[in-house]
Amino acid sequence: MYTQQLTKPQYAGRGMTSDRTRGRLIELIKSMGVTNKAVLSVMQSLPRHIFVEEALASRAYENTALPIGHGQTISQPYTVGLMTQTLFNKPRSKVLEIGTGCGYQTAILAPLCDEVVSLERIVKLHRRARDLLYDLGVRNVKFRHGDGFAGMQDFAPYNGILAAAVSEDVPQELIDQLAEGGRVVMPVGKDQRQVLIVIDKTSTGLIEQEIEAVRFVPRLAGLG
Repeated sequence: MYTQQLTKPQYAGRGMTSDRTRGRLIELIKSMGVTNKAVLSVMQSLPRHIFVEEALASRAYENTALPIGHGQTISQPYTVGLMTQTLFNKPRSKVLEIGTGCGYQTAILAPLCDEVVSLERIVKLHRRARDLLYDLGVRNVKFRHGDGFAGMQDFAPYNGILAAAVSEDVPQELIDQLAEGGRVVMPVGKDQRQVLIVIDKTSTGLIEQEIEAVRFVPRLAGLG
């Protein structure tokens, strides 16, 4: 396991794509409603093509989800931007991510907060993402192999929780591990009916709202 230090990463200058190529994608998702300057800045500087297989690298800056193996996908950039912007409606120092996947969303979260705890069920994805982000200079993420929807009590409470896989409901474990003033952003539903929701934990209870319809890979059973 790598030694974790709370140092926020900087991605400027990394990757081989031109600023124009990334810029077109950023302008597109900005026009779709992702306007948080900090989120856009991180997405602009992060080379998305290194998170997909070489054969798909030419499609990395399209606004589309792409396969990353094991039946999983790297999410559509607009969806990543929307979820990140929704989570960071205010500063959040410690964030729990459910579903590391290829590590793209993790790499966007890392510069925006002090610490990320990222959980992934599929061990090969967990290891690949951990090694890739280490190579990118990320030192403020704790990577763990496990059931994300059970949360990670060892590092709770969290100021924010973001899930990249759909669940039929919000597990109580996540609510229990959320700090007062914290926020959950995740897709819920099943089959063709999935909605991105936000839950805010206040001193008087939970406030839930729907954002928009989405389409995510289903929650997996067991560890892979």
